[in-house]
Amino acid sequence: MGSVSKVVATGANYRDIRLTLQEFFQRMTSDPKVWGKPAAALLGAVAAQMGLGLGAIGGKDSMSGTFENLHVPPTLISFALAPAKASQLITNVLKGGEKLYHIPVPKDKYSVPDFEALKKAYAEIYKNIQNGNITFATVAENGGIGAAVIKSALGNTVGVEFALSADELYTEAYGDLIISLKDESAFDNSIFKKCVGQVCGEDYICGKQAVSYNDATEAFMETLEGVFATTAPASGNAEKCDYTGGAKYTNISTKLAKPRVFIPVFPGTNCELDTARMFRLAGADVQTVVIRNRSSADIEASVADVVKAIKNANIIAFPGGFSGGDEPDGSGKFIATTFRNPYIAEQIEELLNNRDGLVIGICNGFQALIKLGLLPYGHVKEMTANSPTLTFNNISRHISSIVDVRVASNLSPWLSACKVGEVYKVPVSHGEGKIVAPLTELEKMKANGQIATQYADLGGNATMVCPFNPNGSTWAIEGITSPDGRVLGKMGHSERIGDNLYKNVEGNFDMKIFESGVRYFK
Repeated sequence: MGSVSKVVATGANYRDIRLTLQEFFQRMTSDPKVWGKPAAALLGAVAAQMGLGLGAIGGKDSMSGTFENLHVPPTLISFALAPAKASQLITNVLKGGEKLYHIPVPKDKYSVPDFEALKKAYAEIYKNIQNGNITFATVAENGGIGAAVIKSALGNTVGVEFALSADELYTEAYGDLIISLKDESAFDNSIFKKCVGQVCGEDYICGKQAVSYNDATEAFMETLEGVFATTAPASGNAEKCDYTGGAKYTNISTKLAKPRVFIPVFPGTNCELDTARMFRLAGADVQTVVIRNRSSADIEASVADVVKAIKNANIIAFPGGFSGGDEPDGSGKFIATTFRNPYIAEQIEELLNNRDGLVIGICNGFQALIKLGLLPYGHVKEMTANSPTLTFNNISRHISSIVDVRVASNLSPWLSACKVGEVYKVPVSHGEGKIVAPLTELEKMKANGQIATQYADLGGNATMVCPFNPNGSTWAIEGITSPDGRVLGKMGHSERIGDNLYKNVEGNFDMKIFESGVRYFK
């Protein structure tokens, strides 16, 4: 019931759910008991499907969990899926003030679910989510109701005063739902529910016992922190790099109602569609060219295609991804090597120097701009020992999260819709995002206004502290520009925005970078 309850808790209609199953069992032998385990599990799955009226549309191949004399616990995994409108879905994150109720999976004396009663409960929950009476729902797993509620509260630093005893909170309740109700009287009284408690304060209170938010967080995190760290030590200072000198290019000669954007697609890039979508929404025409490298003829043809595309473009946009497999110390290297081709490099210089062109690179694309020399210098040139570069995150692994980024400069036309000091939410996803540079280069970029954006803490201040600064980037730098501001590179995926994408995270995600790039030509 756990997988179905989880989909119901999001706000989907249980009648639309379809299942797929995967089983792990020991090697089959002549022992009838060995065969009985998967048979019993699959018969139980069939009974649940029949009872709920939900079919399995497929299944994963059965897999043995046996290695010599070692066996995994007999396991049947259920995956549940359902189509739904994202705008009508809710979250499993508590924000404060909610009154919580426990709706158990109804069962008979043999612990077999009462499927008719359960379907009625699912339908009532769906109705109340649709009409706005339920704004929060989650599902109990290992640890029972108490663990499910506390995990939903930790992220927003809110506490809960429980109305249940400790035994009730931590009794096995797999698949049971916990919901919030604005109006209890509007929920069908024939469906059993029990008050769990109220979201309030920052402590977790059960009777006369209380656990602080900090202690609960430490207990939740510490078990695996030494294996898979969530933070890394901070080093250095986050310099204040605010620059308000203004953009150098405010009145250009190239005027276009619909500028043309060229997006090169390399093996391993994966953000070209998101980037193209944002430019099209901003009013630009977009051309993508797939770089083919399976033979020398493919490479020659791709170079010719790129040269032609740049000639026709007003903007070059290098998308994010993992070009060349994102090999160690090589992020963006393949892109940079290709674009350092003399025919391509000539067209880039022509675009920037004679046609008022713009260039942007995000994540992997930012790494390529650094290696090309377009950042921070504004020209295609070889890197030197003093050149800024990007290296491994301090945490020594790939990070994927949402961070706060503050605007530090109004030099770039890409940031013309932003004001210095404004803070935006930005998704990040990279393994080599730490910007390092000699102090002389950092000071030069700061004086020129080339430090465009910085990672920020909850107070909106530039910070070195992880996870706010996810990679340990020097001076908390997230993005930089060329000296004239027309080339922008940033680690954060500003193209990964849209309605209903980040329901659990509040804040402004839209820096209007793409609109600003298009408006520059108008």
